[in-house]
Amino acid sequence: MTDLSPPDRTPRRVRHELRFRRLTVQAVQRVTPHLIRITLAGDDLADFTSPGFDDHAKLFFPDPATGRLTLPTVGPEGPVWPEGARPTMRDYTPRRYNPAARTLEIDFALHDAGPATQWAERAQPGDILGVGGPRGSFIVPTDFDWHLLIGDDTALPAIARRLAELPAGARAVVLAEVDAAADEQPFATEAELTLQWVHRQGAEPGTGTALLDALQAMPLPAGDFHAWVACESAIAKALRAHLVGQRGANPKWVRASGYWRRGAAATHDTHDE
Repeated sequence: MTDLSPPDRTPRRVRHELRFRRLTVQAVQRVTPHLIRITLAGDDLADFTSPGFDDHAKLFFPDPATGRLTLPTVGPEGPVWPEGARPTMRDYTPRRYNPAARTLEIDFALHDAGPATQWAERAQPGDILGVGGPRGSFIVPTDFDWHLLIGDDTALPAIARRLAELPAGARAVVLAEVDAAADEQPFATEAELTLQWVHRQGAEPGTGTALLDALQAMPLPAGDFHAWVACESAIAKALRAHLVGQRGANPKWVRASGYWRRGAAATHDTHDE
């Protein structure tokens, strides 16, 4: 008897044991004019895990004056900090983890002069950085008819990871915003890929409607699809509204996140129903 029931495409959440790691910069690479890739290394990475393509690890930056790095201990309800010793921290996507070499790559999009950008631009081999988590992963099935990935510079690591994990025979459509053609980067994938870049041409990130305009003009394939959106928060919200309201996207299959918000520091917004 043939099973005609639809496949279960419900994303699932996976929790991980909370760990804090003290790592050392192994290499620094300027990938594009606005992106620096930092390779971190250390034995603390022995049990690192990040199965979700849009996972977030918490980066802890050394004190810029003293170079001292303070990490919390793990208490029964989460991190426990020494009094008055909480460092600057930001969320970043683990770009690539090599368990054999015990290395972890983090891509830094250079959007502003904040503490993460300042640290990345000055980083040298031998510098230290703290990494916490990821505390959990959101696993999206790959057996949709096709996959839509939309984002700005901050989303490129997650987009690259998703394309790398999609199997041969899958279909992906990517809409990505960067400043200029020099900021474009190649993606390795076995999927059938349709890729469109949008250029800000010097405009301030998070302003304008370039991504939304491009999406509105873009013909989309037929069939069931999962949409993943990550960029400035207000823009991500508008993109999701267009997909659900005008493109017939299933709201349960749209994951839209504000990876950052104009005028605010260290924000991460989730735009769901």
